[in-house]
Amino acid sequence: MSEKNGASSKLGTIGWFDLTVPDAVAVKDFYSAVVGWTASETPMGDYADFTMAGPAGPVSGICHARGANAKLPPMWLIYLYVADLDASLAACRERGGELISGPSNYGESRYAVIRDPAGACCALFQAAP
Repeated sequence: MSEKNGASSKLGTIGWFDLTVPDAVAVKDFYSAVVGWTASETPMGDYADFTMAGPAGPVSGICHARGANAKLPPMWLIYLYVADLDASLAACRERGGELISGPSNYGESRYAVIRDPAGACCALFQAAP
């Protein structure tokens, strides 16, 4: 996930994409060959995920289905900026959605993965103050 200055002006917008799969190495090689992204390792403790970049810089992450991502299906996951993660999670539940994972910290920021009433998943991302 990328944190940039002016995150408050990005509320409600897509801030990042992650793809979580059982074999992130093979899939990062696939996207490198198909769309020309380059990969850099992102340490995750005892393994590494990958930050994928295009000519303009980082564009996505390709992650192993391990640790906090172990229960995520193989899908592109968008991260949507929100002002107040706790309030957004409460609104999610009130409107028939469910919490899939989190809330979790990303530095001083926080995020959680939700499923909407139609079954689609996304992550909500509250940038550090």
